[in-house]
Amino acid sequence: MLKLRSSRCGIICLSLLFLCVSAGSLSAAKRPNIILIMCDDMGFSDIGCYGGEVDTPNLNQLAREGMRFTQFYNNAKCTTTRASILTGLYPRFGKGGHLRQNMVTLGEAMKVAGYQTGLSGKWHLMKTKGYAKSEVPGGWLNRYDKTTHPFFRGFDSYYGVLDGCCNFFDPTISDPPYKRAGIRSFGRDAGAVTEFPQDYYTTDAFTDHTLGMIRRYSQTEKPFFIHLCYTAPHYPLHAKPEDIKKYVGKFKMGWEQMRKHRWQRLQELGLAGKNWSLSEGDSRSYDWDTANQDFEDLRMAVYAAMIDCMDQNIGRIRQTLNQTGQLDNTLIVFLSDNGGCSEEPGGRDPKVRHPGPKDDYVAVGPAWGWAQNSPFRRYKSWVHEGGISTPCIAWWPGKVPAGTINRSTAHIIDLLPTFLEIADTKYPETYQGHELLPLEGTSMLSLLKGENKTLHDSLAWYWSSNRALRQGPWKLVWDKDVKQWELYNIGDDRCEMKNLADNHPDRVQKMAQDWFTWADKVELGSKIKSK
Repeated sequence: MLKLRSSRCGIICLSLLFLCVSAGSLSAAKRPNIILIMCDDMGFSDIGCYGGEVDTPNLNQLAREGMRFTQFYNNAKCTTTRASILTGLYPRFGKGGHLRQNMVTLGEAMKVAGYQTGLSGKWHLMKTKGYAKSEVPGGWLNRYDKTTHPFFRGFDSYYGVLDGCCNFFDPTISDPPYKRAGIRSFGRDAGAVTEFPQDYYTTDAFTDHTLGMIRRYSQTEKPFFIHLCYTAPHYPLHAKPEDIKKYVGKFKMGWEQMRKHRWQRLQELGLAGKNWSLSEGDSRSYDWDTANQDFEDLRMAVYAAMIDCMDQNIGRIRQTLNQTGQLDNTLIVFLSDNGGCSEEPGGRDPKVRHPGPKDDYVAVGPAWGWAQNSPFRRYKSWVHEGGISTPCIAWWPGKVPAGTINRSTAHIIDLLPTFLEIADTKYPETYQGHELLPLEGTSMLSLLKGENKTLHDSLAWYWSSNRALRQGPWKLVWDKDVKQWELYNIGDDRCEMKNLADNHPDRVQKMAQDWFTWADKVELGSKIKSK
């Protein structure tokens, strides 16, 4: 009898062991959650792990435990980047707009793959019927086209600003007359949001919505995909006083010296390659010696405080993932939608401009905007490296090798196919009765695993008359201020210091032809004034 009991006991123990092993195998094979975080108008070298002065311990930790990219490209502009990151396609510039029904969004594709989906923050892809900016909060929402609204394009939950960037403390405050944008529209799912609490701040609110989704989605067995789109540090320069206080006085070195300090740190961090160098001055920058240095220091201090607050909130996200048991099975990707911004609506007169509080509307301007992209040339809206290079961090425990730097060339159009491969699903040929445009991005999952490889034979860019084409190490650039083609060997000269156009006229001609072929494909048409 004793032997029988022992035998039964053994069988039970073996059965339990098998169940445990099986459960462990299933757990290991479980598809990961994905959180794609994109900030707005942040420069290449702003955050600590990319050489910046801003205190970003949470992003620095993601970098230490994950991977940093040195040649990850965006589209140089908010709207076009958002269109590409959502669709895996180059933006189309014709009458149909950037987001169409023959394109599938990340929300739609991941939802079909069995993921719970959500988007928090800036959308900026809305089309309206009879569009006119409203001076009534929520008024713009009444005229939206559902086919370009996030809640009707695959996201189970949405909260944020649907068009551009708003007042950080009170989104019911209209943009100033010189911006000519009226009141930005806020939405929650399909409805409008028109009231905000006294202690409101967009960066915190977008995070709060994200945390709510994580907690809610974690209660099911299905994985989740969340796209968090911060408006920080896009102007207006609005930040909390306690965050600003940390940085006042830290930028008295000026933009030229800040660029040199960052360049030194980029080398020390091992991010700068042997083919990098500190690019020379910018044609639109100011002279530091004659500037109001207290005002300029404050502008940059508020900008830094906005990034600091964002980093604090990214820490809250990691904490919530840990509390819900999701941390070890989540891929986090962080990047910026374009380079630092040179725009300066309202000017820079320190007598009338007051960076920080909600009752003014200030930007950093071209000198700081250029310096934020050290060591590269130019900034947002331009397609030199400063406009299109983004800091990009990928963190995925046990999958992305810790503390690594990947120098492969990749592009935002590659994110959708990457996430589909991770979700073990394929890009559809049709969606809801519409034949889809063929995918233009390529999965970069192999890069996330530590490989270095070439994903594209050619990449192209356009915004506001600025043009570029990269083929292998060669990059052709048209600067609207210069009005002629420039040619650079990025393999030898990443920072575009030596224009080789006169040395290789045949290459310039051939690459220019290839760029115009691409321009026809993306329906640029009348936007191109000359060939």
